[in-house]
Amino acid sequence: MNTKQVFTIVVALIVFVCGLATVAEQFPDTPGPDGIRKGGTLFETEDAPQLADPVNADGKRVRAYPEQPPTIPHTIRDYQIDKNSNRCLECHNRIQTGVSGAPMISITHFMDRDFQVLADVAPRRYFCLQCHVPQTKAKSSVGNTFEDVDILLRKEKQSQGEQ
Repeated sequence: MNTKQVFTIVVALIVFVCGLATVAEQFPDTPGPDGIRKGGTLFETEDAPQLADPVNADGKRVRAYPEQPPTIPHTIRDYQIDKNSNRCLECHNRIQTGVSGAPMISITHFMDRDFQVLADVAPRRYFCLQCHVPQTKAKSSVGNTFEDVDILLRKEKQSQGEQ
């Protein structure tokens, strides 16, 4: 590509972007890109909604499907989880569970991608919030018709019994 072609492409991109900005300014009430969040447009900035109250519950929750990562039954506000520190491991690491009474993290968290068991938590399993989430009392922003597999199987048996 020669210099003239590169210059032409850059100018065309600048004109295109300016055209998009002009069109967007003509429609200031355009909702945000996902259409789910309430209020605000592309040109308005609103305060973030308050965080919903966390659910603090003792005991384990029933999982909705096999292989579901357990949800976090307590608040994790102000927990530091970064490359230098992981607050979750203060209670859930193997050596700490006797003192904390918290369940130990799964043995799978001590395996590398080749399924070799390591002495400590595998780097790919170090950031707990990739899979595990705390629960809140927030109202869902989208509808949900999920049914547990056991409920579906029960319904299937009932419908077969009716035939």
